[in-house]
Amino acid sequence: MVKAYHSRLNSDDEATRLTAAKAWSKWELTTSKLHMDPESISKAAEDDWANAFARIENHYFINEGFMRQGQLLEKQSIDKIRSIPCVIVQGRYDVVCPATTAYALKKAWPEAELQIVPDAGHSSMEPGTSKRLVEATERFATL
Repeated sequence: MVKAYHSRLNSDDEATRLTAAKAWSKWELTTSKLHMDPESISKAAEDDWANAFARIENHYFINEGFMRQGQLLEKQSIDKIRSIPCVIVQGRYDVVCPATTAYALKKAWPEAELQIVPDAGHSSMEPGTSKRLVEATERFATL
């Protein structure tokens, strides 16, 4: 599906690009929060916003994040950042990056602190997630 969208998002035909961009953006915006935000979802109907958002995100997906599969969890990768304080903030109902991914990171990096937000999905803009991220940032400011 990512390849099919990549083809459409990079089509020479503007209508094809915009139709694909709006569909991609709407899907992403409707799955990123536990409680859908109609105002946020309405951005998917904006030509320029949807086109930029979908093409950037798809570019990373089609290139697998510019990483090898599993690279972030490899010991040599974790060892490079192991001494840096880290708080992993994960929405319990995240369907984009399920909680198993945060658990895998915690398992590979036991020094990191894992916080599961019970009433959140994927978006950092959800109240519980945003609160935890600000708290972690404030703690880091005192280091």
